[in-house]
Amino acid sequence: MKHEIVTSDITVVGGGLAGVCAAIAAARLGQTVSLVQNRPVLGGNSSSEVRVWVCGATSHGLHRYARETGIMGEMFVENQYRNIDGNPYLWDLIVLEKVKAEKNITLFLNTDVHEVDADGDETSRTIRSVTGWMMGSERRIRFDSRVYLDCTGDGLVGFLAGAKFRIGREAQEEFNEEWAPLVPDDITLGSTLLFYTKDAGRPVKYIPPSFAKDITQTTIPMKRVIRSGDNGCAYWWIEWGGELDTVHDNERIRDELSSVIYGIWDYIKNSGKFEADNLTLEWIGSVPGKREYRRFVGDYVLNQNDVIAQELFEDRVAFGGWSIDLHPPQGMYATAKGSKHMHVDGSYHIPFRSLYSVNTTNMLMAGRNISASHVAFGTTRVMATCAVIGEAAGTGAALCAAKGISPRELHGSHLSELQQTLLRQDASVLGIKNADAADLVLGATLTASSTLSQLAVEKSASVFPLADSVALLVPVDPHIEGLELLLDASEATQLSVELWSTGKPQNYVPHTQVTAVQVAVPQGSGQWIQVPLSWHPDTAQNAFIILRSNPALSVHKSDQLQSGVLGLKHKDNSNAADYGDTTPNQPVVDWTPGEFNRKPICFRLLSPTSAYSPDKAANGFKRPYGGPNMWSSAHLQAGKPEWLEVSWPNAVPIRSVQLTLNDDVHEDLINLHHHRTAFEIIPELVKDYKLQAFVGGEWKTVAEECNNHTRLHTHTFLETVVTSRLRLLVESTNGAERAEIVEIRCYS
Repeated sequence: MKHEIVTSDITVVGGGLAGVCAAIAAARLGQTVSLVQNRPVLGGNSSSEVRVWVCGATSHGLHRYARETGIMGEMFVENQYRNIDGNPYLWDLIVLEKVKAEKNITLFLNTDVHEVDADGDETSRTIRSVTGWMMGSERRIRFDSRVYLDCTGDGLVGFLAGAKFRIGREAQEEFNEEWAPLVPDDITLGSTLLFYTKDAGRPVKYIPPSFAKDITQTTIPMKRVIRSGDNGCAYWWIEWGGELDTVHDNERIRDELSSVIYGIWDYIKNSGKFEADNLTLEWIGSVPGKREYRRFVGDYVLNQNDVIAQELFEDRVAFGGWSIDLHPPQGMYATAKGSKHMHVDGSYHIPFRSLYSVNTTNMLMAGRNISASHVAFGTTRVMATCAVIGEAAGTGAALCAAKGISPRELHGSHLSELQQTLLRQDASVLGIKNADAADLVLGATLTASSTLSQLAVEKSASVFPLADSVALLVPVDPHIEGLELLLDASEATQLSVELWSTGKPQNYVPHTQVTAVQVAVPQGSGQWIQVPLSWHPDTAQNAFIILRSNPALSVHKSDQLQSGVLGLKHKDNSNAADYGDTTPNQPVVDWTPGEFNRKPICFRLLSPTSAYSPDKAANGFKRPYGGPNMWSSAHLQAGKPEWLEVSWPNAVPIRSVQLTLNDDVHEDLINLHHHRTAFEIIPELVKDYKLQAFVGGEWKTVAEECNNHTRLHTHTFLETVVTSRLRLLVESTNGAERAEIVEIRCYS
């Protein structure tokens, strides 16, 4: 046996997406990181060993402009480019490559941490080291660091260190949570095994093993949706163990889940109820995907009311958007539906105080084990949310290690620095503006070759009958004075139009009605009908314009996407979910993109807009929030580049330029096999560009990029460029008709 001691600034235990993002974030800030994972692959439940798709704030497209940015966003976009068909092994490689690209990370796979050396009383514990065994290598490794991150999911490191934690469900009275039980208990969400099938192109027989469960003797065929040919994650409801101990009973849970999968496949193949002669069982998981175990107690416990109210925490460092998604304790054997969902009107905030231990001074946590009640955990547990929490915790850990302070001290004295660091990294934080004193652009003037100032989508590609109400969401900056809609009318009729505000800046639902009008529409096709809507809000925001259903009318849809504009359809979703119960009257469920995804309603705003002006690329916001928050040119023509220029009264020294390009965070991307988009590269992303500085009376190219497919770019120059004018020259996009820039920063 080989005994080793590894010293680093930070040790991250757990190589799921939370741990991966935590390690990368800390390493990029110059700290040395030991990333310790007890499996041979990274990615946790998203890896090829388990194969759960990575869900997050988009909630499968229900939430608008909600896709994660930062490190998780980088992996989403890269996977889209290299692995559009969702091969789980290629996803493994993308995650692994992301880690290996960081020279400050030392990766320890197959290393199971099972010892923690910590001291202090129960109110103030300090971790001195953690020790693990590298399986197959006979190496016993002790990890010594200043700061530790427990990203294990099950919370083993913090448990062994004496960190305070909870298991199970709190009583309703503790946080006044509607969905909590009256009496506390130790019930958790269960674990799941998944399976893949494929069409062999010829008949394939299936003889079940002797231990396969006869599911006809259970409630499963009556209470769960079974279809041949479904993808693996459609069987997320093969869940069990919530009434057991999901850690100590892990082997028993796995065996039960396995027996049910073989039984379900027997039912599909041999019952005669399905067209499954040519289908074969391609893969079945052997590692249960756990949902819940220990949740650590931090300086704040996030609860249901915080999530639903979208509480604007002063120390917010990440966001989520998945529904509060809880499952019956009996799992797949329950007579109730497999899940119940309470949706939020938009993305909610996660505070830094929930990411560090209340009583272990040098431990942060990220993933499903953060400081949250069982009910709030029902939304924070999904992997893309765990990932952005990981980036926030890893950033906090890096600052703690660099300053030699505790996470609590960081929160108390350096909160703004933490948030500004996250923004500079393009992390997923909402509603906090860039206030980086080192960013030279904050003292500059921005101009452009052209600006989209007349907002319209005019080219019709198809018509959509107004059998159900539809909505048009547009930015209002600074006001709306009139609207035109392209309509067909089978007879002379009246169109009812309502204008609503959306409430919070990150929401895209009707919140408060502002005005309503009735418009006469004569019989005819392809008519531009003027709608006299007027709104002068105090601040720039979005308008939710509802066209009420009318069987005599049809709206026109376009195939030309316009950033900042959405089309939505209203429908009754009371029976839409065949997998779970959804709380009624939830706007994000009632109003969905549906047929209008990337096919907006044809319209014209009759008043000009400032929503896409050059200064929006330096207004401090990194993503849509009360408006698109980007500069957009007018139409980009071949051979005629568009440019965004930054100028200063006097020459400034520039050593690096950071660009954030629009990658349409409304587009719902997925890592595995939920759906396939029509494109590998987000069309709105700039493809070819040059950075030019005005030096010696002429423009000189100081950096350039060709065939780009990513969002965030930092160009560091070998020598400082001294100039009073810098411009970004956009030569082409990946399909969009306009050049769109979210942010430009300059540093000396």
